[in-house]
Amino acid sequence: MMILPGATVRVINSDDIYYRFEGLVQRISDGKVAVLFEGGNWDKLVTFQLAELETVDLRK
Repeated sequence: MMILPGATVRVINSDDIYYRFEGLVQRISDGKVAVLFEGGNWDKLVTFQLAELETVDLRK
């Protein structure tokens, strides 16, 4: 699947502290993806390389 703004993605880089976190894509530019993580009382916008993410199938 393509990663587009609004898509839900999961971090697949096992060396990253956000490994296996899921968030919403906010923007894509030059191979970098800004992902918004929301959890409880915090929101965090983090930038990843495109290869570090996979789309999440929400239909399951």
